Amino acid sequence: MSTLDTATLLPIAELLTPEFSLLEAFERLSSRPGCLWLDSASPGPTDGDGIPLGRYSFLMSDPIEQLVASDGDADPWPTLQSWCEGLPTELNPDLPPFQGGIAGLIGYESAAWLEPVGLAAKNDLPMPAMSVGLYDWTIAFDHLTGKAWIVAQGMPATDPKQRVSIAQKRIEQVKAILNAPASKQRTANLSAAPAHEATAAAKLADQRDTDREGVTSNFTRQEFCDAVADVVRRICDGDSFQVNLAQRLIRRADRRSPELYQRLRDANPAPLGAYYDGGEFQVLSSSPEGFLKVRGRRVQTRPIKGTVRRTNHDDVNLKLAQKLLASEKDRAENVMIVDLMRNDLSRVCEDDSIIVSQLCQVERYQYVQHLVSVVEGQLRPELSIVDLLKACFPGGSVTGAPKIEAMRTIAELEKHPRGAYCGSVGYIGAGGQADFNILIRTITASHGYWQIPVGGGITARSVPETEEYETWSKAEGMLRAMQPITQASADGNKP
Repeated sequence: MSTLDTATLLPIAELLTPEFSLLEAFERLSSRPGCLWLDSASPGPTDGDGIPLGRYSFLMSDPIEQLVASDGDADPWPTLQSWCEGLPTELNPDLPPFQGGIAGLIGYESAAWLEPVGLAAKNDLPMPAMSVGLYDWTIAFDHLTGKAWIVAQGMPATDPKQRVSIAQKRIEQVKAILNAPASKQRTANLSAAPAHEATAAAKLADQRDTDREGVTSNFTRQEFCDAVADVVRRICDGDSFQVNLAQRLIRRADRRSPELYQRLRDANPAPLGAYYDGGEFQVLSSSPEGFLKVRGRRVQTRPIKGTVRRTNHDDVNLKLAQKLLASEKDRAENVMIVDLMRNDLSRVCEDDSIIVSQLCQVERYQYVQHLVSVVEGQLRPELSIVDLLKACFPGGSVTGAPKIEAMRTIAELEKHPRGAYCGSVGYIGAGGQADFNILIRTITASHGYWQIPVGGGITARSVPETEEYETWSKAEGMLRAMQPITQASADGNKP
């Protein structure tokens, strides 16, 4: 390890040796409190400058302060705003963009503090709606250059000399953890241990068996199709233009969450993946979807709407992609959410700054192909990143339009809270940078179970049976990661 020339400036950064492995570091840090890995397991698509969406990964733990709030607690958004205002302003342009700051989970139900959207009637697997930490240090990895740094800010001190001293000590502490023998690492106190059978049966009385062994859903196939038909009827009555509807799949947890996450990123690598240990729960995501990215004052959102499967055959994939591009239903669905995101951004961005830089382009991932658009704007100088989050949360691609009415329909029809699913994991960094994903392709481990909600956008042209089938296509990578190792090896990479 060698120290950068800028080590006397804040933040403090130390360059790691070329042999550095993020996966090995995760194995060392996964048992520590608040472990968070913002994981670009695949590069993903590139921007106009040829820079991949998944250029950076960030690994951290041991937040110096935590903000955790559940349904019924006081509104946490003002505290998040206060934290944002107190972040250091220094930013080293030669380092990856997250250099310490606020990071963690903003779950879907965090929207209930912002708007009267309602909550699902039954909450059989409760978890916090918001769980974020103030992280003083991070391991920052640039996949484009292959370089990695330990970066520290020295918070909460404000005196520069004090901060330098604290930051240097924290870097040494991280190095000691990384260099300690594996036998010295603590065993993670995770929530993946199966619950007592009687308690489990009582908790999940509403789950129904599915065709997948060991996997249940809070809908039967017919019930989900009936719910889709109900949404179509509401749309035809003029209540909404589009509603995102999901079913919740459940499987008993049979291994530690870090182990499952490593299998998930192998089975379904994504540019905006994440692992977050909230103590009583863990979030494991292989999300391809970007919610909000801020660089300087420039804001970008990347809504996904429109999905077909991806196979092992290029000619079949091309035909499926052409079918997706030609689908009036999928294009209309995508354009509706683009309009919604333009409207959300207009509440906090400068007049006439909002542009659609990409509209309905096909992007390919491990098991599916998506239509993806990109909307950009310039955040007004008097507003903060928390103001931006509040104006746009949750992303329109996972709610529908109009957003408030769509979310009320979701709360009525989906039976159970979404939790982490369709919320966001990401960061607000020192120096004013931010990046949040949308938590699709996401497993939540809690109470001895793995929750795998999967859904899609319903419009007036939706066919219920097709929508139900699509949810299983989206679940494929996650279900494959959960299989016994011998079964997964035998299955290979079948479509």
